[in-house]
Amino acid sequence: MAMAAKFKFIQRETIRPSSPTPENRKILNLSLLDQLLPNTYTPLLLFYPANDGDHLDRHEKLEKLKKSLSDTLTHFYPFAGRLKDNTSIDCNDQGAEFIEARIDFPLSEFFRNPDIPMLNCLLPAAAENPEAAAGNLLIVQATFFDCSGLAVGICISHKMTDAATLSTFTECWSATAHTGSSRTVTPPMFMGSSIFPHMDISIPHNQIDLKLKNYRSRRLVFTGSKISALRAKLASETALEPTRVEAVAGLLWKTALAAVRSRLGCSRTSIWALMINMRTRLAPPLPENSAGNCVGYIAPKMIDEDHCALELKQLIYKIRKEMEGFSKNYAKKLQGEGASQEICGSYKEFGELAMRNEVEFYICTSWCRFRLYDTDFGWGKPAWVSTTTGMMSNVIVFMDTRDGDGIEAQLNLREEEDMNFFESNPEILEFAAVNPSIS
Repeated sequence: MAMAAKFKFIQRETIRPSSPTPENRKILNLSLLDQLLPNTYTPLLLFYPANDGDHLDRHEKLEKLKKSLSDTLTHFYPFAGRLKDNTSIDCNDQGAEFIEARIDFPLSEFFRNPDIPMLNCLLPAAAENPEAAAGNLLIVQATFFDCSGLAVGICISHKMTDAATLSTFTECWSATAHTGSSRTVTPPMFMGSSIFPHMDISIPHNQIDLKLKNYRSRRLVFTGSKISALRAKLASETALEPTRVEAVAGLLWKTALAAVRSRLGCSRTSIWALMINMRTRLAPPLPENSAGNCVGYIAPKMIDEDHCALELKQLIYKIRKEMEGFSKNYAKKLQGEGASQEICGSYKEFGELAMRNEVEFYICTSWCRFRLYDTDFGWGKPAWVSTTTGMMSNVIVFMDTRDGDGIEAQLNLREEEDMNFFESNPEILEFAAVNPSIS
């Protein structure tokens, strides 16, 4: 699909908070977790086909998006500021960038044959764009298809945004668009620095720089019924009842192990780093609307000798054991003395693992259960919600399917041969479809 050739920018403008940020909120200190994350953007794409009950034209939709964004920024005021250094954000109301664009192409055709690499055209910036460090912390792009379908692309600085914060933001923005006022929404709580105070530390360029290499990107869709069958199979073989994410993660990890063995003719140590939302695992738990980064990780490992008789249930056991250990050990350590040292040590270990040439290192993150499909600005809920994994390789992102029961997995793999192995693997094809149409 030659989407890029049919793409046209219409205009750019700055959206500022509808009310000025109070003086006592002009500086937001980053938490230690914020500091340790890279200067990249967290991307999100929301797709809205035209429908019979939608009576708003393009201009009215644009005005609704921009006005409600302005009102929303009064609560998410750091998003309208600028990164001052690696310890704080200057909440100076300089604003967010809003881009209007057009594509001479019908959304229905794109849904019939999704061109995953072309998603980048619908985002206002690349995930690795340097502006994330020096410019706009929030950029929005509204792209109209020639059938009046609409894609809303959102990029927010990863320095203050994980998937949970992104969900809180879209929920607040869409609710404001619906009611015409942000007073009816639950505002975010920027409380991270009070729990994990920032430190005067230098952040090395580590795993992010390392992973900016060639990559192959694919989309795998696991329907709810297929995941139920996979979970039932695993439950019959183990004493565990794996979650949706555990079951799909285990299957993808097993396939990755087999792909490497097929390509090299031998096994290598493999680490499956699964990112974890820590809000519910802290004691007491943080509220859902706590904004900023609150993410940890587990890193189950398969060493060479484990590969002799590889079974999926082995990987599920490893993932579950690491998950239980995280809640019992690491999460508790974060709320006592030495928490800062524990966090820094964990992130240092993460970077070192990612840079080891003799290890196959995968990063898997789940955006499931974050209600992104509820983002209704007044013309219906999105027909599809997606993201991109940027230029990083060996990265997997899980998203809900529209019905909330299935999982879409966006894969970026370093080796083309590994990706070909995934696409033809019988066990993958038993439970997943490779880039199916969007219904």
